[in-house]
Amino acid sequence: MSFDLLESAKNLFNGNVISQASAQLGESEGGIQQALSAIIPTVLTGLLHKTESTGDVGGLLNLVKGAASDASPAALGSALQGGAGTLLSKGTDLLRSLFGDKVGAIATTLAGYAGIKESSATTLLQSAAPATLGTVGQYAIQNNLNAGGFAAFLNSQKDKILNAVPGGVNLAGILGLGSLSAIGSKLSGLAGSFGNAVGGAATSTVNTVKQAGNGKWIWSLLLILVAIILLWYLMKGCGGNKNNDVVTDSITTSQLADSAVAPVPATTEVTRESIQVSLPDGTVLNAYKGGIEDQLVNFLKDDSKAAGKDVWFDFDNLNFKTGSAEITEESKVQLSNLAAILKAFPKTKIKVGGYTDKTGDAAINKKLSQDRADAVVNGLKALNADAAQLLGAEGYGAEFAKAAADAPDEERKKDRHISVSVREK
Repeated sequence: MSFDLLESAKNLFNGNVISQASAQLGESEGGIQQALSAIIPTVLTGLLHKTESTGDVGGLLNLVKGAASDASPAALGSALQGGAGTLLSKGTDLLRSLFGDKVGAIATTLAGYAGIKESSATTLLQSAAPATLGTVGQYAIQNNLNAGGFAAFLNSQKDKILNAVPGGVNLAGILGLGSLSAIGSKLSGLAGSFGNAVGGAATSTVNTVKQAGNGKWIWSLLLILVAIILLWYLMKGCGGNKNNDVVTDSITTSQLADSAVAPVPATTEVTRESIQVSLPDGTVLNAYKGGIEDQLVNFLKDDSKAAGKDVWFDFDNLNFKTGSAEITEESKVQLSNLAAILKAFPKTKIKVGGYTDKTGDAAINKKLSQDRADAVVNGLKALNADAAQLLGAEGYGAEFAKAAADAPDEERKKDRHISVSVREK
């Protein structure tokens, strides 16, 4: 099933969020819903327009990735209740990046459309912008999109987004356009432009080969052509992460690339199915099928399965900066999801464990595993997780590693992970 960006963003604004907004802003729930029905496609339309009007696809890709951790109902609720002023400030900056000095006019138009106060429309805009753009960022991170892939993704979503902007919101006029249909016409071209130079070079090489009369040149030219094709393949996003400057150790598909030992060569990553995980409080999480969110929620909902010290779930999308216990910004998506799960299951208590393989210095590995497990617990606390639900962290190093230090990495990588143990449910 193909990913629907608009619906995924809408799912963040569940009944609890709408009720909180209604109570905090002094507006009817109907008015809040009406406003959000316009705000979400408006923010996404601003992203489409900014992408093609500036051509800065890479910069905007980094912008939405930076908002990925804000795409959660918990963050929205905190912002609307006045407990997350930094998120409102971030929303202001994001809106200014997309719309410039037109933000005020947009808020006025939305207020009139929804029948709410202009101040309420402004607060909703500021709260919704990081969450809405963060949904885009989460998808980009989970699917390892590069600039070309990001432009192609936006191009695939544009029609539904533009059609969702209500006729009563004169967004085209505010943006100085004849109609919204003018937006998005350049996106497919932008996606293709990242490969045009390479494609042109390949064509030139083919022509050279055709013209070469001396056979000894042909094999060399063919090798060049193969190299160009491989480069093009990587630029389309089938290789690793080409947009992040920071090198990271990744706990992906239950692996921890322990920077205390020799770096592990990158392998081809299997495409994973994105799903939505529903929590008892109405929160909907964007996650991977079979990932920690999927497994953990199914376990907590199943009364036939008991908690205990032997019940562990591995993180599958958690990254640290190389040689440190600093969690990367993108990884806070999964951390935020875990915080939301703990909130939805208030009786649940967990312990975090860090593990490494047997390669390298045992003491260094143990310290790194402890520091990283501590970082996860501290990250959950920073996301307002109930401290009573967090039973601490422990770094086990290579204590439970099964593969020998000289075993193939395919075996050793199973020993490198950060995990969560459910002690009570």
